[in-house]
Amino acid sequence: MLRSDNLFGKRDSNTASTANTPAQPFGSSLTSGSTGGISRTTMPASLDASAKTAPEAAPATSSTNEMGSKLIVGPNIKLKGVEITDCDTLVVEGRVEATMDSRVIQIAECGAFKGSAEIDIAEIRGEFDGDLTVRQKLVIYATGKVTGKIRYGKVVIEEGGQLAGDVQVGTTAAAASKLSVAKAS
Repeated sequence: MLRSDNLFGKRDSNTASTANTPAQPFGSSLTSGSTGGISRTTMPASLDASAKTAPEAAPATSSTNEMGSKLIVGPNIKLKGVEITDCDTLVVEGRVEATMDSRVIQIAECGAFKGSAEIDIAEIRGEFDGDLTVRQKLVIYATGKVTGKIRYGKVVIEEGGQLAGDVQVGTTAAAASKLSVAKAS
């Protein structure tokens, strides 16, 4: 059992004999005492048990990596002047000014994206302003507002959702022009 006076660097006469032991067992730590010596304290059982179960938690995090990478820009966060790549899902709750090529973008009601995006699926509850190419499905919810140059495969707009600008169905023309530019280079 851990004594509370050991937490604050006070030496116990019983721990002084173990102060110079070179090897530490798992779950213990060294603290310096008030007289300059080192004493050994043991973690509480609850902390020691959680430390031992940490390796078991590792497989759970690897399963989230299998689902894809996810970037969340939280509320009150501003991300400006970046290129976002290798991101399967971008969740925008703050403000983002960027260029991106991704699989999914989700813009929350309080979120805003300004820039250029080429994605498979877009779910817009906040604001998007710029060039948007959605290869599969664009969903604009009642609170969503999309403006700029928009290309999409399919579109769903809830009552109240807004879509304005240069809007065209189909993304094949954009993909063909990209290929011709790449071949010319």
